[in-house]
Amino acid sequence: MARLDVTETFRGISFPGHLHTQTSLQLALKFPFQDSDIVIVTYPKSGTTWMQQIVTLILNRGDPQVSQTVPNWARAPWLEQHYCAAVLESSPAEPRVITSHLPHHLLGPVLQGSNARVIYVSRNPKDVAASFYHFHKVARFLPEVGSFQDFLIRFLDGTLHFGSWFDHVKGWTSQVATMSNLLHITYEDMSRDLHGSIKKVSSFLQRHLLDEEVRNCVRHSRFSSMKDNKMTNYTLIDGQIMDHKKGCFMRKGEVGDWKNHFSEDQTQHFDSVMKSKMEGCSLEFIWEKEEGPE
Repeated sequence: MARLDVTETFRGISFPGHLHTQTSLQLALKFPFQDSDIVIVTYPKSGTTWMQQIVTLILNRGDPQVSQTVPNWARAPWLEQHYCAAVLESSPAEPRVITSHLPHHLLGPVLQGSNARVIYVSRNPKDVAASFYHFHKVARFLPEVGSFQDFLIRFLDGTLHFGSWFDHVKGWTSQVATMSNLLHITYEDMSRDLHGSIKKVSSFLQRHLLDEEVRNCVRHSRFSSMKDNKMTNYTLIDGQIMDHKKGCFMRKGEVGDWKNHFSEDQTQHFDSVMKSKMEGCSLEFIWEKEEGPE
């Protein structure tokens, strides 16, 4: 299923047709979640692969064998992509780990009444924009990006594939106070204190680890480890789908890399739009410069 030039528009949001179909997107909104499921939700380029790796390691008590032999899309498939059902059927073990980029207004209703544990990862939108821009250059299933200025306009307008970052983050984080089975963690939290973040996630998943097991989780979820791991760095993906000559999926993993892309005018405009769009969001975000995988 190539469909590299196909865009699926679903409920007003564009998705790359390479892995998304109208049928797969409809099925995602009817998915029968199990109480034992673990659901990782992110806006693209916000730490998805990192959290998939962390959860895999926690479930295996720090043993890297699974994370070094099974691609992350096979151990934590995207719910809205067409291959998800087949992967879950072929892997009957519990708990199932499922990933999604869907906003809360689409995925939230089907999660109601379920005790599935949801981990939502957010990231500084400026770093998201910079990382997503570079990913567009590599991913042949995403539209041509043009200049960074052109890309930034579309990011702020919410017209890129996967929709608005602002709506996505506001939608999910607004549920923190009422959903006891939702954990919100930021990319910056993980970058600043990976050891503490892993303990926080393991506690949320009720998988209490020994100190040595936590240290092993940390060791195998560091940026350098994941960048060298073919199961996480996407080098297994065919060059017709991802142009590895134009860049690598695991690019820098730095918090604050946006400063290397934004002009002063772009920064001021971004801050102004963000202040307007995030009005009413009571959540306080702490964005500091550290290192971590994308």
